[in-house]
Amino acid sequence: MTEKHLAGKVAWVTGSSRGIGREIATHLARCGANVVLHGSSATSSKIAGAGEPLSAIAQEIEAAHGGEALCVHGDLTQSATVKALVGQIHDRFGKIDILVNNAGGDIGSKGVEAPKAGKPEHNDAVFIGDDDLHSILNRNLLTCLYACREVAPEMMARKQGWIVTIGSIAGLSGSADSAIYATAKAAVHEYTRCLAAMLRPHGVYANVVAPGETITERFKASRPLDEGRISTQGSLERYGWPLEVAKVVEFLASDASSYITGQVIRVDGGRQIWPA
Repeated sequence: MTEKHLAGKVAWVTGSSRGIGREIATHLARCGANVVLHGSSATSSKIAGAGEPLSAIAQEIEAAHGGEALCVHGDLTQSATVKALVGQIHDRFGKIDILVNNAGGDIGSKGVEAPKAGKPEHNDAVFIGDDDLHSILNRNLLTCLYACREVAPEMMARKQGWIVTIGSIAGLSGSADSAIYATAKAAVHEYTRCLAAMLRPHGVYANVVAPGETITERFKASRPLDEGRISTQGSLERYGWPLEVAKVVEFLASDASSYITGQVIRVDGGRQIWPA
């Protein structure tokens, strides 16, 4: 791939104020795309220190990689908000070529500033409370569904577009802990398969990237770390890094994946090696 092979494309990355989403937006900008950053508010939530304004992240991306970086913010679990944000993006760029559904996470109703970076106290299939249950289902599944519902029609009309949703290997196996998160991600995977089947005749792609354990500030704040797995080389029995996820998103949002749709691609160092 050429360094600026996404030049002229507009990429909206939901949940891109920090972590994997921020790295995806930065990497797509590095590849030449104009990017749209998104957070639930104009300032990212506090994790391991103060939050950072979306505008500062946009300025950093523009200075480092050129192109344009627009900021939008709002609650993607509300369909009217999603429609309004898409309107803002159209006002600036006129189109959305690439949609990356990254908003999500195993975050309960108290948000990421709660203990363990927001993981619910009762994080299982039976004893999780209603507020946490709805929070996790909505922030993972509804955010994806509402964004796709707003953006896919314009892609269908142009007969061109790329939708990449960030799932999780949690959605590909059973778990006593994080059960509702796993359920939500499994639903996201299946929704994307259904979407891909619908979009095939229109030349629009829809795929899932399913990361394994990936080092971010929230990841570090939400659990004890195995220091022996913090590495970038030597063994695949390690944690992943956000750039490794971002590079797969780049692949799926480019002509390099011209005959791939409806797939769930694990980025987990081979931790799961059975069929998706």
